[in-house]
Amino acid sequence: MEELLHTLVLGLIQGLTEFLPISSSAHLLLPSQLLGWDDQGLAFDVAVHMGSLLAVLGYFRKYLLELWRGSLTAVQQRCWNDESEMVVYLLLATVPAGLAGLLLQGFVAGNLRSLLVIAAATFGFGLLLGVADYAGIHNQKLNLKRALVIGLAQTLAIIPGTSRSGITMTAALFCGLDRQTAARFSFLLSIPLIVAAGGLQAYQLTATAEPTDWGLLASGVAVSGVAAYLTIGWFLRLVDRLGFLPFVIYRCALAVLLFYIWMG
Repeated sequence: MEELLHTLVLGLIQGLTEFLPISSSAHLLLPSQLLGWDDQGLAFDVAVHMGSLLAVLGYFRKYLLELWRGSLTAVQQRCWNDESEMVVYLLLATVPAGLAGLLLQGFVAGNLRSLLVIAAATFGFGLLLGVADYAGIHNQKLNLKRALVIGLAQTLAIIPGTSRSGITMTAALFCGLDRQTAARFSFLLSIPLIVAAGGLQAYQLTATAEPTDWGLLASGVAVSGVAAYLTIGWFLRLVDRLGFLPFVIYRCALAVLLFYIWMG
């Protein structure tokens, strides 16, 4: 029963924080630091990533179908259209983070997964998000150059506490995109990375002798998926009205808490 409770709570945390610009890694650290909970293991990571993937695929299913059909039309007619350009932007922006993950994963795991690093990244990149939101007029269109800049910025998400969605939205805002476009592109950009990370974790899981409680994993998938789906819709409605300031304030408060735990 205790293990099920941990799975449900951590799945809920993962689902709520995966797509918000507030760092899921910082939040998943709190139960272990404050309550002494153990790491749920590789199987749990695979489950919650699957839940996040299903959420973003489900929420953007109509748009993703448009991208698929438009890209097929572009190939058949041998000409560019809006859908095929978006697919290229997403693929281009994915490459830097994918390479960074492959090359630096070991270094990060051994050197940067500390409470101090997570607290500093949560605070510093939170302030940067606030600067980006109020730095200028956001009326530019997404293009190849801006997609690449966002993709390069996404490599910083390998630093725990940065927030993948937070740093991609920050870069998009600095590139002049409006809040809605920045958020939607960030969410869509999560798809190939979650597929890659989840696939790698699933492969690693098959290579271990770790026993698997499939019912427990299904609970993690369901909770994280539902929470992530609802969070995406809520965030897209909220960000146009209030901007990113509430999330900047929240990140700073969370960083203060993490610094307090680190010092104590």
